[in-house]
Parts: sequence; C-alpha cells; structure tokens
Amino acid sequence: MAFENNLPSSTPSGEGGQCPHEARRTFLKQSSILTALALAPTAAIKAAELKLEEKVAAAFEQVKVSLNINGKKHKLSIEPRTTLLDLLREQLHLTGTKKGCDYGQCGACTVHVDGQRVNSCLALAVMQDGKEITTIEGLAKGDDLHPMQEAFIKHDGFQCGYCTPGQIMSAVACIREGHADSDEEIREFMSGNICRCGAYPNIVNAIKEVKNGGQRV
Repeated sequence: MAFENNLPSSTPSGEGGQCPHEARRTFLKQSSILTALALAPTAAIKAAELKLEEKVAAAFEQVKVSLNINGKKHKLSIEPRTTLLDLLREQLHLTGTKKGCDYGQCGACTVHVDGQRVNSCLALAVMQDGKEITTIEGLAKGDDLHPMQEAFIKHDGFQCGYCTPGQIMSAVACIREGHADSDEEIREFMSGNICRCGAYPNIVNAIKEVKNGGQRV
C-alpha cells in the first residue's frame, strides 16, 4: 500500500483537477460557443440589410423563352435550371400537372410537347422555346370535358386523383400514337404512369371506350 501511495500521478492535473489537454479542449469549446452566439445575430442582421438572398438570385443568368401553352403565348425570363414542371406550377400557376417523384419515374407530371408526351420534371424549360405545350388544363373546351376526361369519370379511373392528370395526358397520347389496340398494348404503353391506388383496370377500360368510340382525341 505504501508503495502504491508513493507512485507519481500518471496524468498531471491542471486547474479544477483537469489535465492540461482536457482544460484546453473545454476552453476551445466554450470560446467557440461564445463566439457563435456573439456573431450570429450580427451576421443575420447584415444579411437582412444587404438582401443577400435577392442578390444571389439575381446573379443567375435569366434566359428569355417564348412558349405556347394551351393555346396562349407566354414570353418569359427564367433561370436556365428551371424545369418545365416548376415553370408550369410555380410561375404560371398551372397546378393540374403534379409533382410526384421528380425523377421521371411516376408519370404524374406528364404533359404534351408538340404532341408528344413528356415528363415535365425532366425537361428544362429553356429547351422548350418556341414549342407548343398542352397541360391537363388545356384538354377541355371551356365547360366541355375532353372525351378521355369523361371516360375516366364514367369508369372510375381514379381514386385519390393525384396521378389522374398525368394518366389522362398519357392516355390521350397512347391513342394518338396508335398503341391502344388491346389491353396488353395499353398496359405496356401506360406503364410509365404509376397509380398507387391501383385503378389500372378502370383506366384501361376508359382508354378502350374512347378508342373504340372513334372520338377525336
């Protein structure tokens, strides 16, 4: 016992019984916290005064585009990175086109560009300059629904309705493309549109009715 009591301490003590390394770490932590608390309000105030967010936004190059959307011409200045989906929803307030996966995998954002169906979440708006774009809002003629819209209602081709605009836009394109001659062909060429409610049989029936009815789509 006497031998153990005479052993020197393996860890030299500093103030408060802490070793020098621990005391240094504690000091650095405390000083960092105090510095952050002192500087954060000032930085926030200066940012507000200088309107840094607006300056950063203004720094992006604006590109002029001309689009014909649902028969109406739009001349716009947009950021090059803006997708067609965000342009339609955020700037033009055409919110019928839905944002689902944002990766081009669900089809909720389907629109027609020069008559071809396109996943608008993957299409840059600047690349559509001079093109004709049709969204779900452009299918009906005033109060008269498009035949495909009427068929979806008749056959309950939807439940929650979130995917329905994209489904209808693809269904119209499916007939125009000549891919609606059988149940199997319809399912194949509508496979890019996901319905989480599982209304697929009713969607197929709606498409067949419009196709077999000979109505102009």
